[in-house]
Amino acid sequence: MSEPRKNSLKSESATCKRTQLSFPAASSAMELLMELGTAREITGKRRNRVFVYDEYLGILNEGATDP
Repeated sequence: MSEPRKNSLKSESATCKRTQLSFPAASSAMELLMELGTAREITGKRRNRVFVYDEYLGILNEGATDP
């Protein structure tokens, strides 16, 4: 997976490290992004969740063809 595509996937722990937010703050931010339809949780788990930014990923995939 290319680096820009990797950036479309984020775990809560990675968000904490990158933003220097506490885990509760990062979790709340991800919940808000899901409510706004910006992010979507893809693991179906309560812990170690991973989120995808569909719109960003869609832009990266525009005009792309499968190898």
